[in-house]
Amino acid sequence: MANKKIAVIGAGPMGLACAYELGKKGYQLDVYEADDRIGGMSASFDFAGLTIERYYHFICSTDTPLFELLTELNLSDQLCWQDTKMGFFYDGKLYKWGDPLHLLTFPKLGLIAKLRYALHIFYTKNISNWEKLDKQDAVSWLKKWLGDKTYHLLWGYLFELKFYQYKDNISAAWIGTRIKRVASSRRNLSTESLGYLQGGSDVLLNALRNHIIKHGNIYLNSKVERVIVTNNKVQGIIINGEQRYYDTVISTIPLPYAVNLVPDLPPSILDKIKAIHNCGVVCVLLKLNHSVTENFWLNVNDAKIEIPGLIEYTNLYKKPEHIVYIPFYMPKTHHKYTQADNLFIDEVFNYLKRINPDFSTDWVLATRVSRYEFAQPICTPNFYQKLPAMQTPIQGLILADTSHYYPEDRSISESVKLGKTLANLSIK
Repeated sequence: MANKKIAVIGAGPMGLACAYELGKKGYQLDVYEADDRIGGMSASFDFAGLTIERYYHFICSTDTPLFELLTELNLSDQLCWQDTKMGFFYDGKLYKWGDPLHLLTFPKLGLIAKLRYALHIFYTKNISNWEKLDKQDAVSWLKKWLGDKTYHLLWGYLFELKFYQYKDNISAAWIGTRIKRVASSRRNLSTESLGYLQGGSDVLLNALRNHIIKHGNIYLNSKVERVIVTNNKVQGIIINGEQRYYDTVISTIPLPYAVNLVPDLPPSILDKIKAIHNCGVVCVLLKLNHSVTENFWLNVNDAKIEIPGLIEYTNLYKKPEHIVYIPFYMPKTHHKYTQADNLFIDEVFNYLKRINPDFSTDWVLATRVSRYEFAQPICTPNFYQKLPAMQTPIQGLILADTSHYYPEDRSISESVKLGKTLANLSIK
């Protein structure tokens, strides 16, 4: 039934991947995006003359769905790999981190604690079934392996500054897959290697767009107001007050929007959606004429710094200037979320001065502050059971967002994987 019409809501990587798969199969489709550009959190912007993503992205060696798509699109030659370094700023001092040697020489943990930490990484890297850990909370799981002291030193501060009131109620499976993904992306025990696309995420996004428009349309600045449902069956959508008719509607935007988008959903589904909480992010982006550290990823546990870490992107993907992302994770309801941009920027300057005493505001070439209220679903224990099914009880309606990556974390590769799943689900 390739002649049926399909609407995809959301032109982030998931929505684009879904539309691409449907286009390959010959379906008529339209993609609707409320933003003025495709890409969602992967979208780029002009940062004082440099095209850069709004939020940082990196590629790991386990990102097979992405690699397969790049091969299909003849983009594999744009995939680059770079050996990267990790640091740990603890209690006023910067330490090298991320490999066995630096773990052994880290002075704040005893030998037994270091062995337990290493064994935990090795164990987690080899997990293939996450159902058991889905039922456990991450804090208890980490403390069981590492002990209280090591947990608080390496994880506790990060949990507090990323999850706030949810910090004691995070799924161990979700944390475990994060550990596994990064631990598996190593050339050897001592060397981490991460990937990026030459030209940034735009290379992939634009290739997907060019394929999609051969089979349909991508409408930007087009916020869908309502999904039309009659007799428990999708009839189409409403946009700018106009009804447009479709046989199938696939939504890839954050699930909380679905409450108003599809009020005809059964109460049991609406209740599940409302029960999933999200953590927002306020991300400060800096363009500098000097590097802050040699690290791509710097974890932080310092009482005078209220961020879990910073990402110096140009230590992965070289650019003429130095690009640093500093994310403040917090619920949208947090009192700081709406404070003025300059307050976040000034706060970051103070932190960078503490991390690198040579830092000066003279280094700063440009600044930017971005906010996104659905940066991270809060994945609690037993999250498999809490997720609403992607195929809804309404015929022709499919709903999914980044919470359906679970237990995996957000990545473009997971977007590609789920987008393909949604496409196949819609044509069964």
